[in-house]
Amino acid sequence: MNVGRLRGARGFTLIELLSALLVLSLLTLMAYRGLGVVMASRDHIQAESTRWRQAGAFFTRFERDVQLAAPRPVRNDAGTLPAWLGRGNAVRAPLLEFTRFAGSDGVDTPRRVGYGVNGAHQIELWIWPALDVAADAAPARYVVLGGVARLSLQYLGPALTWNNAWPTASTDPALPLAVRLQVEFDSGETVVRVFALRS
Repeated sequence: MNVGRLRGARGFTLIELLSALLVLSLLTLMAYRGLGVVMASRDHIQAESTRWRQAGAFFTRFERDVQLAAPRPVRNDAGTLPAWLGRGNAVRAPLLEFTRFAGSDGVDTPRRVGYGVNGAHQIELWIWPALDVAADAAPARYVVLGGVARLSLQYLGPALTWNNAWPTASTDPALPLAVRLQVEFDSGETVVRVFALRS
């Protein structure tokens, strides 16, 4: 064996090995933190996308119901309710309740529907079993949008003024000209949409 060759070949010192390990651990830590930021961003984008997709579905449903609004009052044991009943403040009743025709697709029937907000910050769709029902008939309630801090509705009258309730007087037509829907989300965003009613 050549002793000169063994003396010339030398390995890494302990300080060089520790320096290499330190650099590798720093690179690993930076990669881990970067991956964490990417994963958090992805989760946030997915949550926002889901929320806005649900909001879009709610607005589409509301618009369809409003477009099918019918000027027909409903009868119950207590008397008659107007075709369109917009309440300024409601605790145990929907903010908006109205009669709607069946869709042209023939899937559903004429119904009495309503929209309101429950205590869990969710917009609910109320559907009564028939148009003319007993006063104590309970509607089915379905959550159509969550994460809502506030829902407010206004109705455009014949004098082209926005009203917080409908009807405002006995001379008002059965249906308003339009409805303005404002949804304030728990996250702070506010969306305002205006829907014209068919006259």
